[in-house]
Amino acid sequence: MTTEFRRLPSVDRLLADGRLKALAQEYPHEVLVELARKRLERERGVVASGKTAASLDKIVEYIQTELSHLGQISLRPVINATGVILHTNLGRAPMSRETIAAMEIAASGYCNLEFDLERGDRGSRDVHLDPILCQLTGAEAGIVVNSNASAMLLALTTLARRKEVIVSRGEAVEIGGSFRIPDVMRQSGAKLIDVGATNCTYITDYEQAITPRTAAMLRVHSSNFQVVGFTHAVTIGEMTALGKRTGLPVIDDQGSGCFLDSTAFGLGAEPMVQQSVAAGVGLVCFSGDKLMGGPQAGIIVGKKELVDRLRKHPLYRASRIDKVRLAGLAATLIHYLKGEATRKIPVWMMISAPLAELEKRAAKWAEALGDLARVVDGESMIGGGSLPGSALPTKLVAIPGKKQGRNTSQALAQRLRADIPPIIGRVSEDALLLDPRSVPPEEDELVIKALLELRGLFELTDSK
Repeated sequence: MTTEFRRLPSVDRLLADGRLKALAQEYPHEVLVELARKRLERERGVVASGKTAASLDKIVEYIQTELSHLGQISLRPVINATGVILHTNLGRAPMSRETIAAMEIAASGYCNLEFDLERGDRGSRDVHLDPILCQLTGAEAGIVVNSNASAMLLALTTLARRKEVIVSRGEAVEIGGSFRIPDVMRQSGAKLIDVGATNCTYITDYEQAITPRTAAMLRVHSSNFQVVGFTHAVTIGEMTALGKRTGLPVIDDQGSGCFLDSTAFGLGAEPMVQQSVAAGVGLVCFSGDKLMGGPQAGIIVGKKELVDRLRKHPLYRASRIDKVRLAGLAATLIHYLKGEATRKIPVWMMISAPLAELEKRAAKWAEALGDLARVVDGESMIGGGSLPGSALPTKLVAIPGKKQGRNTSQALAQRLRADIPPIIGRVSEDALLLDPRSVPPEEDELVIKALLELRGLFELTDSK
């Protein structure tokens, strides 16, 4: 073992290698030294475990590979052919061209983020979104933070720390990634008072739970699941009426952030922000990157007195968004203001895409594969914790995998993921399925090119 340790090169010897010397033109000396030390430490661990250390060449290759990975941005654009429109793992909502352009302008230099151009002194970043939010929703005021989770934490911490908040037992939900409403409550310092049953809650349950320590009533939209059968839920109107009688604010966690009537697109009914505001809710919290179709954000609108309290809390400064996302949100909201959401915002363009158009596109994709694929009926999902149980009819390109051999459906999916850009489909019953609904039409040529190459791979394999 001692001999093996002695075979390991020194840091200086590694750095003297011509391949690493060439990298020194690109990277600081300190970076190369640190990577060399870390690699040698790993090799010592290998030797200590009784194995043989890597050769000098191999160690240099390891360092080259690690530098290559470190020196590249790992986030890559992909083509989402899964049919899940708001795919959380693929970045949720794609944004409009106008939104992207606004974000690029804000990122490219200085801007009047917190500067009043008329007065020539310090201003507030809130003025860039507050008027648009109020116009769209009918709210008295609005602010924006990093995410809807941040919005909920800020609202509960500000209004209910060391006090009680009443929530229906059926709404103590897990949003995803083990993020649960009871945990948010606990972190905010508020005490959750759950009422009713999992499937049935009545307004009398809320009324009977009110004590001198009650700070608010909370409605949490079950955006990622459905309870069916024998159920009863309290309406937001009933809650706000009780709130008026008792002087308690109602906080509405809508999650998805919907401004359009989802039923008009053949989907289930999704709560709309402006409906909650009209019903008299104190605060409505929702996401910017789900059904709203903009960059990630948590948006809070409602009564001015409550919003002002949130604005003064230290958590607001800690969780507010930067100039780039602020510009993107403004551009996205303007689409709604102009009534052009279904023509400009990709999420709503995908939702409203005609089935006949999807069939034409799917047929062109399938044509690239000849008799190796067929167009079949299918369903597209909204995703992103929105509209659970709702699906849109679509047309899929189905590429059956071979039961034996290399061209299984999983292998085909992997092959498309290795493309540039990667194409992400879904596998079902040993067939690779590709859905054009979640793919912008301008990406069709890239998909067709990849499928032509896939056909060539099929033919090459079959000829062997």
